[in-house]
Amino acid sequence: MSLERPERRQYVTDEGVDYDAIERLLGEYVLGRETHLNAEGFVIRPDEVQDVLFALRDEAGFDHLSVVTAQEYEDRYESIYHLKKYADPTQEVSVVVPTAKDRPVSQTAEPVYRTADWHEREAYDLVGIEYEGHPDPRRILLPETWQGHPLALDYDQDRPQMVTLAEHQNPIADDHYDEDTDTMFLNIGPHHPATHGVLHLKTVLDGEQVVDVDSDIGYLHRCEEQMAQKGTYRHQIMPYPDRWDYAPGGLMNEWGYARAAEDLADIEVPEYAQVIRTMGAELCRICSHMLALGTFCLDIYGDFTAIFMYAMRDREKCQSLLEDLTGSRMMFNYLRLGGVAWDLPEPREEFFEKVRDFLDDLPEATQEYHDLITSNEIFQIRTVGTGVLDTDVAKQYGATGPVARASGVDYDLRRDDPYGYYPELDWDVATEEAGDNYSRLLVRMREVEQSARILEQCIDLLEEWPEDDREIQANVPRTLRPDPDTEIYRAVEAAKGELGIYIRADGTDKPARFKIRSPCFSNLHVLPEISEGEYVADLIASLGSLDIILGEVDR
Repeated sequence: MSLERPERRQYVTDEGVDYDAIERLLGEYVLGRETHLNAEGFVIRPDEVQDVLFALRDEAGFDHLSVVTAQEYEDRYESIYHLKKYADPTQEVSVVVPTAKDRPVSQTAEPVYRTADWHEREAYDLVGIEYEGHPDPRRILLPETWQGHPLALDYDQDRPQMVTLAEHQNPIADDHYDEDTDTMFLNIGPHHPATHGVLHLKTVLDGEQVVDVDSDIGYLHRCEEQMAQKGTYRHQIMPYPDRWDYAPGGLMNEWGYARAAEDLADIEVPEYAQVIRTMGAELCRICSHMLALGTFCLDIYGDFTAIFMYAMRDREKCQSLLEDLTGSRMMFNYLRLGGVAWDLPEPREEFFEKVRDFLDDLPEATQEYHDLITSNEIFQIRTVGTGVLDTDVAKQYGATGPVARASGVDYDLRRDDPYGYYPELDWDVATEEAGDNYSRLLVRMREVEQSARILEQCIDLLEEWPEDDREIQANVPRTLRPDPDTEIYRAVEAAKGELGIYIRADGTDKPARFKIRSPCFSNLHVLPEISEGEYVADLIASLGSLDIILGEVDR
């Protein structure tokens, strides 16, 4: 079927996306429409995915594929492509692709959005949908010899898996040495130093230059989505998000789930609780960026005593504040649907004084980092002009957070898809244009300064908040049972980028499908793009600059 392309125009109204115009654009490709709480979903045939997505990207401007959700129903399989715009993420559309139970095959979206490569591999691995024309249709989390698909309805959880020890095979058995080539295969990892978790990089070198690198993940898979689908909305899911990005991204992760579940259940969070959430999230952001800064410098020139320990010093101060607030040092479980678990610690004045002391010391600390790091000649040689990620490539891979903002992608959900108390506060989005390893560190350092601005305003607000209006939780039913077949995708700006949650309800008190959109998953996918042609040492620097947490990559 050919697509009649109308004149290029805006597919938006004052209220948002003009879904009727989108339907006219897609024409006969549309088999039906579904209403999801975040966006309209257009049902299409599994062999026409690329035509539809090309039209939505090139004609309607949906240049950001956030995530691909795959799931199995009693009568069909289904893939959902959640599309947004980098220029305005409140403009969303979903493309729903059902496939038959006896032949779950759908056309790949990889030629349209490069990020679909990994997302579709995960969908095949866990659910069992095959994507025709996919350039690399391997499993991505489980071993190649794994039997079955863990999220399939007929999967036997108790079945023992006798996985063939493929690792005993020679990975370069088909390779040989001859006088005309000078390449070698090098395993980097899986070990924590330099790979920031159990990441295995299958690297091909030409001398000391990287010819190809293949990220082998899956060593840490903890079934977070499956466990969330076994838990109740109200009480049992919230402890899990802390364990995704444990750097810590804790309260930001919890907020990702809370935002989706609260919109799903139509829960309005009190303003006072929103301020506390905003304050806690920014404390977590500073903690995360301090860890990224310290470990990155450790990767670059092995400075443990000064820079790494300095970063840990400031991170510990921040974590102590979070411990005062939540009662835990890393696994907080502090947010509740409708608000937070409890109010600020008493005496409040003492807590405020601790936060202000931390903020007062932070400018001097950040200046120390600039003296030790950004103006350091060795650091500049290792990072300026290396690991370059172009703007268009970043968008193709669905990169978000500091990784995208360092490449000139001015995209931050705190501002562009407002939630919490962020719209009421004065702060700026930090961006750089060069897209190299140096820029990614610089963006994180500038974001620490912006988080400090946000924290100072939150403390001012909380200090003056009338005691009678300090409502920490909305009135939430003990048991939540959203209407069956209600679907939603919501995201927050975590320290690493867009952390999104898709939930489909089935009328019970547990999700029928719970999908986590990890920013680290998409950001790690860009590693070959920024490493090929560079030296081995640059590969390590580039990997460190992405600031991945394997617990979030491999959920």
